[in-house]
Amino acid sequence: MNSDSLQVGNRTFTWGSRTYVMGILNITPDSFSGDGILSQGDAVRAAVEQARDFLAGGADVLDVGGESTRPGSQPVNADEEAERVLPVIEAIANEFPDAVISIDTYKARVAEAAFRAGAHILNDVWGLRADPELASVAAASRVPVILMHNRSNPASVEVRAQLGNAYIGSTYKNLMEDVKRELLVSVELAVKAGIEESRIVLDPGIGFGKTREHNLELINRLDEIRALGFPVLLGSSRKSFIGFTLDLPADQRVEGTAATVAVGITRGADIIRVHDVKEMARVAKMTDAIVR
Repeated sequence: MNSDSLQVGNRTFTWGSRTYVMGILNITPDSFSGDGILSQGDAVRAAVEQARDFLAGGADVLDVGGESTRPGSQPVNADEEAERVLPVIEAIANEFPDAVISIDTYKARVAEAAFRAGAHILNDVWGLRADPELASVAAASRVPVILMHNRSNPASVEVRAQLGNAYIGSTYKNLMEDVKRELLVSVELAVKAGIEESRIVLDPGIGFGKTREHNLELINRLDEIRALGFPVLLGSSRKSFIGFTLDLPADQRVEGTAATVAVGITRGADIIRVHDVKEMARVAKMTDAIVR
């Protein structure tokens, strides 16, 4: 179904050869993990410095996002989101011309501007289901897309209207079958819009409309998502299911995250999306040495 490699900018991602590391750059004041860059004064300079640290620590992709997805966070309109992320993307692209940048957004207008500013990948937490224009923007820009499974109860009324009530709440008849089926709906939206299958990456959406037990099961059975034939991204970093399991706050979840990363890689994760890049790049390298 999918090719074994993907060309992004000047980089080739060869699936199965090793695990790729995506570093999270939250250009927000209210990140759940306490790493929101807008609370650090000069946001652009802070983001460039964080990008520098991430690249030195082993990041393959820098994921820039301007709207917090933590439960209860306020939705941000497209203009405000663009104001946050575009200067950061431009600055990183200028400073590190070989860096691969992804834009974490579900809004077509923000994505289109981000690609012009230097972003290479779309990372959509709503799997192309929130903004009907987004799939065609991604197709026209010929960028890879990361499609995430999401059954959160979105704070944004507009999003809810687009998705319909079927995705609200987290009661699953069969967790793995439901997640796979809904991911394939997103794949269908992508393909219909003209996005090549070889440019699609799937993300099971750890933490989005799922209980602690759901999240643990998804990581343990990630190989069933991988069996759909697409590369898989795992985004478990510092999330609350780790906090519930270990009874620890967000800034003390590095070991818990490491466990999810190691197990996720043994189950077929191709990309890990993390806050603690240096540490998780080491975990990935060690796990790869064992299982690849």
